[in-house]
Amino acid sequence: MESSNKYIRFDWAMKRLLRNKADFGVLEGLLTTLLGEKITINRLLESESNQEDEFDKYNRVDMLAEDSKGELILIEVQNNNEYAYFQRMLFGASKLVTEYINRGEGYGNVRKVYSVNIVYFSLGSGKDTVYQGKTEFRGIHNGDILELTPFQKQTFKADTVSQLYPEYYILKVNEFNKVAKSPLEEWIYYLNTGELPDGASAPGLDQVRERLKLDRMTKDELKAYYRHLDNIVILRDNIFTERAEGRAEGRAEGRAEGRAEGRAEGRAEGLAEGMAEGEKKKNMENAARMKALGLQTDIIEQVTGLSAEEIANL
Repeated sequence: MESSNKYIRFDWAMKRLLRNKADFGVLEGLLTTLLGEKITINRLLESESNQEDEFDKYNRVDMLAEDSKGELILIEVQNNNEYAYFQRMLFGASKLVTEYINRGEGYGNVRKVYSVNIVYFSLGSGKDTVYQGKTEFRGIHNGDILELTPFQKQTFKADTVSQLYPEYYILKVNEFNKVAKSPLEEWIYYLNTGELPDGASAPGLDQVRERLKLDRMTKDELKAYYRHLDNIVILRDNIFTERAEGRAEGRAEGRAEGRAEGRAEGRAEGLAEGMAEGEKKKNMENAARMKALGLQTDIIEQVTGLSAEEIANL
């Protein structure tokens, strides 16, 4: 670790510092390392899909870029756990597909979308730190992959069907606890710790060294930056506290019932009720966020288990 230098967290850099063309090299380096090909960003775009609301102020940071091939790259940093994050990824990528095609244009003009998700929580169940998702069509009888015709390959400048569809990347950076041995691991180490491993040479990290040092920030910028870090901690603590309180209330109710019906049965019921109460509260919060994103009520019902009446009252 380069202990003599401290660097600005990537989410803050995205929010405040990497919006200028002169700083695109940091983003290009991350994307080049992740996608395995040279990425050149032409411009940053504003989209309905990457607008932040009050809840997102500290919890989430989005950036939408267009590369030199006209492909769209949505980079999202998510600080706190979100129950329906997989569906949120789908929603964001799908919305970009429809936003960036003009009415009346042929489907051949649909833009390629990359969804790059840097998450600071344990998303799903898996042992890796980097996951890629893409669309393939596999025969149910022979198991073969459906391919493009030579004409389609030439027309769409693609080798596979999956290259025409949105492509997803998930970087679970909090779960990286190894020595960085590859360019991608060097990037994940920085995303996780805000520090650079010794001798890091991945594309873009040289510009992190040059442009994202803490000592380059003014006094006011440092105050705002540390306030941002404090707010992230507070948000996480609030979520933890809500869950702990739900469990504690459940245990208390369980103990009261246990005196009448038996301690073992009371603890089990109390814990179950507490977990159920905490889960219901979490589902209500997630439903409110999905409702704010414009998802249909029937979809929110399926994801959260809430009734249409409960969702309407949010």
